[in-house]
Amino acid sequence: MKRIGILSDTHGYLDPAIFHYFRECDEIWHAGDIGSLVICEKLENFKPLRAVYGNIDGKIIRANYPFEQHFTCEGSTIWLTHITGRPNAYNPHILAGMRKYKPTILVGGHSHILCVKRDQWGTLYFNPGAAGKEGVHQVRTLLRFNLAHGKLTHMEAIELPSG
Repeated sequence: MKRIGILSDTHGYLDPAIFHYFRECDEIWHAGDIGSLVICEKLENFKPLRAVYGNIDGKIIRANYPFEQHFTCEGSTIWLTHITGRPNAYNPHILAGMRKYKPTILVGGHSHILCVKRDQWGTLYFNPGAAGKEGVHQVRTLLRFNLAHGKLTHMEAIELPSG
């Protein structure tokens, strides 16, 4: 079993509370718009990190992190990227990839809107919302869950303190 913490859209701000909420996690997944390589360095020094770049990320982050990641974790196939669209309205790149990769879990960011939903193919779609201070969101959020033998349990949407 692995405990996973997901965040996105930090836009250069890493809330210290994230270390509290992800302290029992085995891995952290960042779905892009990181904003600063320092954020990744801090997260990597804390827990194993899987990250992708987002549309606001510059050359340095893009040189260190891919556009998307496809991997297996605890019997689930994961697709981690930044811009996905939303379930039942995915962008063309995601639609083509869904047929090709058939992920169990699709993780995206970009919208700054927290969403956990099963799509038309049965894939679990996760958008952790935004953990940073930049953007249209009113509430900063994270996701945390357990993954074991292809089963997801103990899903938690976490609201970061305001301030």
